Amino acid sequence: MSISMEETKKLGFGLMRLPRKALAIDMKQTSEMVDRFLAAGGTYFDTAHVYPGSEDAIRKALVERHPRESYTLATKLYAPSALTEEMAKKQFYTSLKRTKAEYIDYYLLHSLMQNNYKTYERYHLWDYVNRLKEKGLVKHIGFSYHSGPTLLRQILSDHPEVEFVQLQINYADWENPSITSRANYEVVREFGKPIVVMEPVKGGSLANPQKDVKALLEKAAPGRSAASWAIRFAASLEGILTVLSGMSNLAQMEDNLSYMTDFRPLNAEEQQVIREAQRLLGNSKTIPCTACHYCTKGCPMNIPIPEIFSAMNKRLGNGQIEEAKADYAALASEGAAASACIACGQCEDACPQHIGVIEELKKCREALE
Repeated sequence: MSISMEETKKLGFGLMRLPRKALAIDMKQTSEMVDRFLAAGGTYFDTAHVYPGSEDAIRKALVERHPRESYTLATKLYAPSALTEEMAKKQFYTSLKRTKAEYIDYYLLHSLMQNNYKTYERYHLWDYVNRLKEKGLVKHIGFSYHSGPTLLRQILSDHPEVEFVQLQINYADWENPSITSRANYEVVREFGKPIVVMEPVKGGSLANPQKDVKALLEKAAPGRSAASWAIRFAASLEGILTVLSGMSNLAQMEDNLSYMTDFRPLNAEEQQVIREAQRLLGNSKTIPCTACHYCTKGCPMNIPIPEIFSAMNKRLGNGQIEEAKADYAALASEGAAASACIACGQCEDACPQHIGVIEELKKCREALE
């Protein structure tokens, strides 16, 4: 069964950043968002074994409430979190049990990059997911990717069975040498594989960009959300299956649906606005953190790294010095400050954005403490 590009809406529902009430996922709002997404014709839902509570939440909000044929579900296997091959392979059945989805439409090997892709080979996971597909438990197999074009080309050459690839693509990172969005996109296009876009709004930073970019976008289209520019940029590229938006509340859902239900690609004038925004961002010194929190899971000092970087970016991107210091002080009062870093380096190994976390934390300490 080949992937039908025409049947999938260009907006996908990313389930990494679901709404929360206190520490728990807000199931009432999540269910409302699922219903609204389906009513607008959306079908693609994206979760992962390692997203805390996400697979259970989508069972309650989607699987138990809607016909199985009305949606497609993607989830992922993350080998670096497994101590053995057997533990890695069990992730699929854990995901199947959590979601109760009967089968997974799009199954991905999760977050492949230079320092972990051999683990997937060593654990024989490519053969494993192919067997799952042969059994009918998986409809389509792919992988999500966070490294450069050379390794990407190697993986696609070694594994022609791959049916789609999930890439980080946004206009801010299009020419970023550490993310290589454009180069990766072009490699996947060479192989003719559909692309699922992740981080189109760069962890939310392009929904509230630095002041000069925000002014540019508002002048070009008064009243239109900044997020709409980012998501439409990604969706306008050729070969895109869907663009995942990690929506955290109903308001974000409604905003996204307002311009993606009847998607219209960027026209020539709008593309020029994006190029100007990219030029402005090229001079930015903000930290390219997407708040995925992969860095915090193994931090021995429990430092809230993404939140500290968010505070720092208020100063770097918008000149909000007092606001940045206040945010940082609040974080430091609740837990570990940037100065608690022991430079163990686990965060840098885990970071899909390849941020020099240790050095950036030093800069945060100097600027905000």
